[in-house]
Formats: sequence, C-alpha cells, structure tokens
Amino acid sequence: MKNIIELLNWRYATKRMTGEKVPENKMDIILEASHLAPSGIGLQPYEIIVVTDPEIKKQILPIAMNQAPVTESSHLLIFAVWNQYTEKRIDGVFDYLVSKRNTESSSYERQRNFAKQFFGNMSIEENFHHAAKQANIALGMAIIAAASQGIDSTPMEGFDAAGLDAFLDLSSKGLRSSMLLAVGYRDVENDWNLKNEKVRKPFKDFVTYI
Repeated sequence: MKNIIELLNWRYATKRMTGEKVPENKMDIILEASHLAPSGIGLQPYEIIVVTDPEIKKQILPIAMNQAPVTESSHLLIFAVWNQYTEKRIDGVFDYLVSKRNTESSSYERQRNFAKQFFGNMSIEENFHHAAKQANIALGMAIIAAASQGIDSTPMEGFDAAGLDAFLDLSSKGLRSSMLLAVGYRDVENDWNLKNEKVRKPFKDFVTYI
C-alpha cells in the first residue's frame, strides 16, 4: 500500500477522464472521508450533492466553463455551503450532538452560545466564506481518499456559482455552491497533463520555521 506522499505524487489535476464508473463501495469511502472531516466547532456547514445523471452534467458543463471532467467524470461532487449560520442551524447541530452522546444539553451551552455570538457578528458574506473554507477541508479529504482507492479527482473553482445555484435551486435549501470535484478515471491517451512533471514551489520557500 502506498504511503500518503506517494499517493499525493500519483494524483494530479486530471484534465480528461474516461467516463468509466467508479464502484459504489469506493465512492462510499470517498464520501465518508469528507463526512469525517474536521470543521469549526463541529458545525459541518456544508453538504455534498452527487451528480451522476449524464444529462444534468451536460447542463452543468457550460456553467463550469466547459471543463471536460464535468461530463467525463463518473461522479461530479458539488460542495454546497450554508449561506448563513442561523441560530436554527446551530441549534440543530448541538441538539443532534446531545442526542447522540446521550448527555445533558447544558454540557454544550457554552459552545452553542459562543457559536451564535461569533457567527451572529459576521455579515452574510463573511458567513459564506467561513463555511466555504470549512468545506475545502472536506474536499481535501475526498481527494486523498480517492487517491487511496486508485481514483482520480479534479477540484474546480472555475464555474459560475450564481448560475449553478440557480440551476440547482440551492437558495431554497439555504445553500450556495463553493467547489466542484470531478471523480473518475484518467484518460491516459488524451490527457495532456498526465505527462507533465508535478511542480510545486521549493520547499524552503513553502515552510518557515520560527
């Protein structure tokens, strides 16, 4: 089994995919990895919409700047985040936590009240950007999990978020799209990016010890 560095060196931004279906048991692992990702105060202010219908992917294609992995993927994951941290949403998280741990609600009152005060002082846009950063942690987990299963993935921020939100009617659920993740298998014959060396900035320019 490859270690995590070998996996991260193996993966790359896949530009062309074959359309081959990823087995559901492997997709379950990818999605569960996202599900288990850490988030601020444990609120998990995001959902994942999984698109497998070819016709829906075709309609999303122009919204996503005609990027081939949208339609060539096996599964297209849409990370959709809360448009606002409402008291109702925060209460829902803590009420569920209390019920699952079978404990007194008072045990979490300090955290509950802190969350309401902290996010209550933010604007709606600040709420959204905070939620999007939390969702990106889950997206990273999905990318690593996919690589561990020999599955390719391509994160995409280049899309018309307002257009996608309207197409999926995300506002009715109090959500906004933040990132896309195409999951599938690399097209070895047609992906120009496969042969390119993976390049990152020099490590000495990346990490500073103080």
